[in-house]
Amino acid sequence: MADQIEGGCLCGAVRFIATGEPKWVAWCHCQSCRKHSGAPVSVFAAIRRDAYVVTKGEITKFNSSPGMWRGFCAKCGSTLTCESDRLSTETHFHIGSIDQAALLQPNRHIFPEERLPWLHLSEAAEG
Repeated sequence: MADQIEGGCLCGAVRFIATGEPKWVAWCHCQSCRKHSGAPVSVFAAIRRDAYVVTKGEITKFNSSPGMWRGFCAKCGSTLTCESDRLSTETHFHIGSIDQAALLQPNRHIFPEERLPWLHLSEAAEG
């Protein structure tokens, strides 16, 4: 993994830098993540909240449910983060917002019981 992670939104209005390796990288199958990202599954990298800085622009946050905030770019709408009171020491960055996404392979699944029945993930699957 990378010692420094950089990323941002599609239009470039928001940029961030995180130091240190992610606490974990995981697939999330929950319905809230599907609605936030518009994708059948999301992948997050968990970064300590005190280990990243927004270097350009601002992450706009939406309180999607009690104790849960979804971060996005107010200009282009790119999905960026997820934060919760329950995990108050970390911010979860959507893998698509990270420049070095290829280095951050997920190794676990969150909310597998909400996985869409037609979604079959396989390490061996090739396009």
